Amino acid sequence: MTKSMKFSAKFGKFMFYFGNIVIGIIFVSPLIWMISASLKPEAKIFADMDSLATFLPIQASLDNYAEVFSRLNMPQVFKNTLLYIGLILIFDLLVNSMCGYALAKFDFKGKGAIMNLVIALMVLPMEAIMLPLYIEMSQLGWVNTLPALVVPFIAKCFSIYMFRQFFCDVPDELIEAAAIDGSSPAGTFFKIVVPISKTVYATVFILDFVAHWNDFMWPFLVMTGEDKRTIQLAVQSFFGTQPVHYSAIMAALVVSAIPMIIMFIFMQKYYVEGIASSGIKG
Repeated sequence: MTKSMKFSAKFGKFMFYFGNIVIGIIFVSPLIWMISASLKPEAKIFADMDSLATFLPIQASLDNYAEVFSRLNMPQVFKNTLLYIGLILIFDLLVNSMCGYALAKFDFKGKGAIMNLVIALMVLPMEAIMLPLYIEMSQLGWVNTLPALVVPFIAKCFSIYMFRQFFCDVPDELIEAAAIDGSSPAGTFFKIVVPISKTVYATVFILDFVAHWNDFMWPFLVMTGEDKRTIQLAVQSFFGTQPVHYSAIMAALVVSAIPMIIMFIFMQKYYVEGIASSGIKG
């Protein structure tokens, strides 16, 4: 390899990493600004928006966080949010993985029609069914109860599709060998298929956790009691009090983002692997 070729290779590698770093800084800059603003006095938040000083926590203090915890019962808010999201995730991973496995490995009448329906329903926005779904919850007497938050989101077409795509690549020979050894279909699924499918389970887990942690509209419609507020409803309460203190809002947003950041740090490996192995296959 000539010197010019070596130089071109090194320069290309440098530009690749430099470009990724620049893009990463651009994407993470709103988070950095939010954290910096949460540590500033109210008067300093928008004072330096025309310079890089806006990203520096000038006159930093934890007073805004103290205000958040004094105005909100954060342990109760986190408990409410984690409880309903935890129940959704348990049922989602169980029910939708079984549906995806059936569509991937079983042959039955109407299988193609069901798969087409799943794909078609994936493009249906939540806003299109929110009103009839709310009426249904009201008729069932579930408004302001935990089932109203959990039951409508147990079955998810996107989760079924993700699981189905992943399970299609599980070798049929592995399943046939388990059947020869006397394993039932359920036993094969839970004892053999599930243990080798950690990546897709982690992917669905992360996507659902983030979606429901950030969900505001549906909890706003069905949860009316202050003692049952989720994290996003609690953050929204800061906008309903005049004057609006943006420093406290930023602190509340930082507190609400901490669980997602921690979760993604520890599960990003499985997330990337799951997207690569199940999200782009036909």
